[in-house]
Parts: sequence; structure tokens; C-alpha cells
Amino acid sequence: MDLGPHASFIWSAYAAVTVVIGAIIAWLVVDGRQLERRLADLAARGVKRRSA
Repeated sequence: MDLGPHASFIWSAYAAVTVVIGAIIAWLVVDGRQLERRLADLAARGVKRRSA
């Protein structure tokens, strides 16, 4: 694949997007685990949802 004279810019843009998307996915996984722990803690204390 020949990207021409702008190849370094294109590859660096792909790398930046990959890093950002990876960071967002990692943040979502970590945040989801923290929320699960908080919900489990609240459930252990007997706090229930109003809708349940």
C-alpha cells in the first residue's frame, strides 16, 4: 500500500485513533467494574432500587 508523501501523517493518525479508542475501552471496563462494586456494596447494605 502506497500512501504517498503523507504516509507518516496517515500512520500517526491511525496510531492516535487506536490509542484513544483503546483508552476509552479501558476506561469503560474500569468504570464498569467500579460501578458493579458500588452496586454490590449498596445491595449488601440493604439499599434497593425504588423501581424494584
